[in-house]
Amino acid sequence: MSQLLKETLEKIQPIDKEVQREAAAYVDGLIKPIGSLGKLETIAAWIAGITGKVKGNELKKRCIVAMCADNGVHAEGVAVAPQEVTTLMAKAMAAGGSGMTVMAKEAGSDVVLVDVGINSDEKIDGVLDRKIAHGTANFAKGPAMTREDCVKAIEVGIEVVNDLADQGYQLIGTGELGMANTSSSACVLVALSGVTMDEAAGKGAGLTDEAHQHKKDVLNRALAVNKPDKDDPIDVVAKVGGFDIAALVGVYLGCAARRLPVVIDGFISAAAALAASRLCPDCADYMITSHASAEPGFTAMMDALGKKPMLMLDMRLGEGSGCPIAFHVIDCALAMINSMATFAEATIDSSEFVDIREDEDE
Repeated sequence: MSQLLKETLEKIQPIDKEVQREAAAYVDGLIKPIGSLGKLETIAAWIAGITGKVKGNELKKRCIVAMCADNGVHAEGVAVAPQEVTTLMAKAMAAGGSGMTVMAKEAGSDVVLVDVGINSDEKIDGVLDRKIAHGTANFAKGPAMTREDCVKAIEVGIEVVNDLADQGYQLIGTGELGMANTSSSACVLVALSGVTMDEAAGKGAGLTDEAHQHKKDVLNRALAVNKPDKDDPIDVVAKVGGFDIAALVGVYLGCAARRLPVVIDGFISAAAALAASRLCPDCADYMITSHASAEPGFTAMMDALGKKPMLMLDMRLGEGSGCPIAFHVIDCALAMINSMATFAEATIDSSEFVDIREDEDE
């Protein structure tokens, strides 16, 4: 294991569960029926556990990190769009015209775009050049990348987060770009969780039923050819993942090491989150899921991660598009805990209030 990755893993500690409990208790004392603000209450307490303080948290300096890379398995006909679309979309993102970037601007979020493996020699203005290779190899025929290159990509993610943390960023979102990356994500999910490919692999950007079955056949063959070790997340990502997924693993690890909350977007970024959590279980404490992706394997991904999304919006764009929406929700959660009055402050007798949350869970 390389020095940067080793040092990052050693820095990761669980969030402060005691402060998290204190924040939850404080929220119960605000002027509202107990539990009536639902997930906002959970989010506020989660942020408190990360920062170590119950009140006064504001995460206004935020950034979405989008890792861009091509996937060699595209050659097997598992995606609708031609591979060149990765480069074209990276340009659109850099120009601020993609779905994620317009929403990021509306949410007051900066965006960092990183070329970690686009299959092009073109240097795109506004995109950081951290290219490991011109896309992965076709993992239907052998490993997507070497273990060494996988670690290099992970370290790109760590380095990007360290740079953002040094600049004072307080909240990170995860995004990605790359044709055929739902295929690599499905393989990572199956390899790490044991679900079937029927549960994991969807139609991506819009495959026909026949093409969808072909995609699943290709991906099952890739798993049989590569035999990834489910107990070794780096082996899994190296053999059937992508450079974008590997770099996002580094983003999650880097955020945990620097005690930064990090938002999961959709299926691809969740695949990276799953791999990161298997590499270091404590880093999962720093992750929160934005929306429930409409990609079929997303439910299985959440089950494997042990997490639930905050929003149901029928979105499946990826790119990090769920993150700016989640940033708004996080802002509301922090406004609640920072500014709402308590029962004592409002001189309201709360003795008759009943906590119905346990009844709701039954």
